[in-house]
Amino acid sequence: MPLQVSDYSWQQTKTAVFLSLPLKGVCVRDTDVFCTENYLKVNFPPFLFEAFLYAPIDDENSKAKIGNDTIVFTLYKKEAAMWETLSVTGVDKEMMQRIREKSILQAQERAKAATEAKAAAKREDQKYALSVMMKIEEEERKKIEDMKENERIKATKELEAWKEYQRKAEEQKKIQREEKLCQKEKHIKEERKKLKSKNLTRNSASRNLAAKGRNSENIFTEKLKEDSIPAPRSVGTIKINFTPRVFPTALRESQVAEEEEWLHKQAEARRAMNTDIPEFCDLKEEEKNPEWLKDKGNKLFATENYLAAINAYNLAIRLNNKIPLLYLNRAACHLKLKNLHKAIEDSSKAYRIMKRHLRLIHPTKLYKLMLRRFGM
Repeated sequence: MPLQVSDYSWQQTKTAVFLSLPLKGVCVRDTDVFCTENYLKVNFPPFLFEAFLYAPIDDENSKAKIGNDTIVFTLYKKEAAMWETLSVTGVDKEMMQRIREKSILQAQERAKAATEAKAAAKREDQKYALSVMMKIEEEERKKIEDMKENERIKATKELEAWKEYQRKAEEQKKIQREEKLCQKEKHIKEERKKLKSKNLTRNSASRNLAAKGRNSENIFTEKLKEDSIPAPRSVGTIKINFTPRVFPTALRESQVAEEEEWLHKQAEARRAMNTDIPEFCDLKEEEKNPEWLKDKGNKLFATENYLAAINAYNLAIRLNNKIPLLYLNRAACHLKLKNLHKAIEDSSKAYRIMKRHLRLIHPTKLYKLMLRRFGM
């Protein structure tokens, strides 16, 4: 049972009470102070000090200073008046218990209110920080949009300037072509005038020679005919280049049947590709080849990147859905990812294609082929 401390001293004014309590050699860390408006308790084992105050105090502004083995309390009164005693007299145990419980409840409510106020303040701070961050992000987004808009306007101006330059260049070329045509027309007119003048001189000369006899006339007319006949064309050679074979092998090593079959299959594969789909417009030429995509998927499968391999096989199947090996490879990827239903579906599809286009394969052989393919 703790020992009650009675050797304390206190003084007062109309607004404050000054209480000095000795610690009796107890460590400061072991001292516990509890104070409300009507109750003051100091617990420093094995000693205990309790005071049921004469009048209410302002416990929020009151102070306690610990040092030199003494606790000094400065208790501010709620009403300015002089107390007769520090503690209320004539208090029985039940009243003391009620005062203690009431004080504890007040302390709990105050602590709860303080916690709620702290949580509300924290929420307000978070809300304010969020609003500030949103404002900053909005400013950054607006800044980026303004930069994009400025770049778009700049690019549009440059494009318009380039179009204007092209239009002026086309007009200049058109003017030059028209000038050249005019010059050609003038040259043609001059040539025609010269030809007319020559024809007039020839006609006059033929009329003058008509009087000299038929023989002379025949000689000159034959000469004119010879002059009007064009000269024979010059002799030349024409070089013909033949298209080389796709498989330039020697005749003794030629495999014409196999080569023709391979070319036929390649042509069918190109015809079966759906390259008119808008998504395939941005693909490279090698990316539109199912065989290239199959090899790419095989490499990804070897590196255990099964999802990327499935994407490669999906694109190859969209380009050409007649190759059973694509379905088998995709089934292997699904098997590695534990997608058993999809693996069975792709295996069945491969079996139907092989059965329809190549030859009937016994299910047992296909099952062994699948096991070998999947490494099981």
